[in-house]
Amino acid sequence: MLRSTLAQQGTPVYSVAWGPDSEKVLYTAGKQLIIKPLQPNAKVLQWKAHDGIILKVDWNSVNDLILSAGEDCKYKVWDSDGRPLYSSQPHEHPITSVAWAPDGELFAVGSFHTLRLCDKTGWSYALEKPSTGSIFNIAWSVDGTQIAGACGNGHVVFAHVVEQRWEWKNFQVTLTKRRTMQVRNVLNDAVDLLEFRDRVIKASLNYAHLVVSTSLQCYVFSTKNWNTPLIFDLKEGTVSLILQAERHFLLLDGGGIYLYSYEGRFISSPKFPGMRTDILNAQTVSLSNDTIAIKDKADEKIIFLFEASTGKPLGDGKLLSHKSEVLEIALDQKGLTNDRKIAFIDKNRDLYITSVKRFGKEEQIIKLGTMVHTLAWSDTCNILCGLQDTRFTVWYYPNTVYVDRDILPKTLFERDASEFSKNPHIVSFVGNQVTIRRADGSLVHISISPYPAILHEYVSSSKWEDAVRLCRFVKEQTMWACLAAMAVANRDMTTAEIAYAAIGEIDKVQYINFIKDLPSKESKMAHILMFSGNMQEAEIILLQAGLVYQAIQININLYNWERALELAVKYKTHVDTVLAYRQKFLETFGKQETNKRYVQYGEGLQIDWEKIKAKIEMEVAKERERSSSNQSSQNTGLKH
Repeated sequence: MLRSTLAQQGTPVYSVAWGPDSEKVLYTAGKQLIIKPLQPNAKVLQWKAHDGIILKVDWNSVNDLILSAGEDCKYKVWDSDGRPLYSSQPHEHPITSVAWAPDGELFAVGSFHTLRLCDKTGWSYALEKPSTGSIFNIAWSVDGTQIAGACGNGHVVFAHVVEQRWEWKNFQVTLTKRRTMQVRNVLNDAVDLLEFRDRVIKASLNYAHLVVSTSLQCYVFSTKNWNTPLIFDLKEGTVSLILQAERHFLLLDGGGIYLYSYEGRFISSPKFPGMRTDILNAQTVSLSNDTIAIKDKADEKIIFLFEASTGKPLGDGKLLSHKSEVLEIALDQKGLTNDRKIAFIDKNRDLYITSVKRFGKEEQIIKLGTMVHTLAWSDTCNILCGLQDTRFTVWYYPNTVYVDRDILPKTLFERDASEFSKNPHIVSFVGNQVTIRRADGSLVHISISPYPAILHEYVSSSKWEDAVRLCRFVKEQTMWACLAAMAVANRDMTTAEIAYAAIGEIDKVQYINFIKDLPSKESKMAHILMFSGNMQEAEIILLQAGLVYQAIQININLYNWERALELAVKYKTHVDTVLAYRQKFLETFGKQETNKRYVQYGEGLQIDWEKIKAKIEMEVAKERERSSSNQSSQNTGLKH
């Protein structure tokens, strides 16, 4: 019984593939590729993809990329909007088959007497020349380690993926056979062979540990000792992703997400409604010492945040929601849990940063850069690097956006990225070494300055004098700008004053001196928060301390007239002060009062500046007195 006809055309359909969400179908029509949504009246996407008839297509659910193969002897990679990402050189014979590996990291290409293994970006890892005739169809095993090919001579050809490589600092690990790995320490040329009972499916080398999953077990090796791995059994043998943090690692399989310590102890397994682990990859899951972040596939604007230790939603369970679709996420690796930040790239290729802890108040999501294609956090300190349009950019202290956004450009390091050619990708950021893979598959290593990492270390240990000494030694504006932002973030205004003076921000030096002269601890704290643009928090601190006039005054200084009058009326104090300042402000600009509330409260009121000044002086004296009595009570407490 025919249920429905999706499409009818005058040319044969040689190949069909489902879209990742099973709501679209991709099919061939001569030299054209067509994406047809299943909803009636939805827009059909069609484009000319090859110069010959298209014989085979495949669409991967993890990376959302499309493969096509044609009689023009080329294979191509497309994104789901039909934009070309890669086109191969013409082969000798038509390409008869293409197929994605389940995890979307590799794909296989079949032609006459030819089998090729390629990276998801298109470049080729290996080429085999079996005498099989044309390979008409390719199927991958569920674990992505083997392929089977249906051949024109009636045979089935089997192949295994070997020679995979993992690198970390001075160690290089190579999968030499299906069940054997070779570890080379390039410092002393020592070689170790690791034998496994079953075939290796996935591996990851980072943070001084090698984690290997086979079809039945997980092995955890320490780089200090390759002889005695820690081994535990797996629930499912199809691990599709391994992510590592300093304290633990994460395994993803068809059944769920599991977090283990390096001692092999199970820690947690986060879950959320509609979770599909088979479509998650390294760009959509991120792990740090205390947090797990996962991009929602059902609604791509949402990021789920979990506590690593319990697997429960972070904070008050609020989701992180963005205005457009998120492509890639990354958690910073160092520092305190309360300061944990997540960076992400959205569909417009804008880079944003926000705080992970979300309690009640709406956390700001701040834009850091535009046209960012790939990003990575350093594993030793919270330095972020990314590839922008034609530049390689390093944000030495991304937190600057929360402290003093004006000096953010001064905390960046930029260099030309044209040498990396089109579509490069950051593979890793270890210490001060960034590894970038170019579109042709070659690796390029960049060393960044080691000084910002040392500065981060000094600041996290509160060694402010050492930090200032380091900046004086290096004599770079970026270092001073980072130190200024770090000092304000940690409320060390003495260091902040030195750093701002060094980068010529004289107005900020003057403001810091004004803050230092304030009589009470609360006033100082409020003005430091205002310095960072946190107006609401500054006001709350002053009101909680009973410094109502000071709360009104900061609103007057910022011309928040509505709020200043609202506070004065609410606390029944200084209404005449607010009206006097408002009148003075209007007179300066030669304007008439148009605000109804100000007209209402100002009716018949005579402004006496002498009286107002006396009231203000009284408030300042009261604050000083309160501050000195607090100080003396603290001192007597110390004597006791």
